[in-house]
Amino acid sequence: MTILLKKRLIDLSTPKVMGILNLTPDSFYDGGRLKFDSQILKLAEKHLKDGAFALDLGGYSSRPGADHISEEYELGRVLPVVELLTKEFPEAPLSIDTFRSTVADACLKSGASMINDISGSQIDPKILEVVAEHQVPYIGMHMKGTPQTMKDLCQYDDLMVEMRMYFSSLIKRCTELHINDVIIDPGFGFAKNIEQNFQILRELKEFQLLDCPILIGLSRKSMIYKTLGTNASEALNGTTALNMIALQNGASILRVHDVKEAMECVTLSQNL
Repeated sequence: MTILLKKRLIDLSTPKVMGILNLTPDSFYDGGRLKFDSQILKLAEKHLKDGAFALDLGGYSSRPGADHISEEYELGRVLPVVELLTKEFPEAPLSIDTFRSTVADACLKSGASMINDISGSQIDPKILEVVAEHQVPYIGMHMKGTPQTMKDLCQYDDLMVEMRMYFSSLIKRCTELHINDVIIDPGFGFAKNIEQNFQILRELKEFQLLDCPILIGLSRKSMIYKTLGTNASEALNGTTALNMIALQNGASILRVHDVKEAMECVTLSQNL
């Protein structure tokens, strides 16, 4: 399984790691840490040296109950960083974590090369047209509602069946728009409770029927630290444990705060 990224074929038969760059002041783990260009460049360089195949930039906090911000404010956070990183690391693929078509379009025009949409095009359907126009890979996540309402939308008749139907519909729309590279993300913690998150992880192989790469975003999430009775800053070991299970169950991409440890998981998993 491959994707075309910055005119290079990326072979996902060996899983890849995506490094997170949170540009928000209120993200659940590292919000507000990247205040200056020097800090952004230092973390981006570390992610890339540690083995990240792409950097994921987000300017809209999607933690449960996060404040809603305007498109202009989101662009003000993200666009200068796209330009900065494109200049300093021109070969590094930049993924933009946004559900807004205007933000996606502006960032792709400025050097980004992938869109990571937490809403699976539900909030702003035009984002798929933007992705199709630029012919870049699209990551579509499963979520119900918005970051402000999702914690109250964890009711499902059959979680896995409903998620497969959701992704099948999304993949169909992408195919109709000639989007060639579609990656699916089950959306751990997005309109799912802890029990549902662990069910998804156990049954992850069911999504392989959709014939798309699977991206997993478990890094330091509450399903880990609430289960362990700790907090996000102490959840690296738990993240590593669950990332290994995700790899064993078919994950193609790990989206993480800690690239080195995730790369070690990938290396070890290839010897199982």
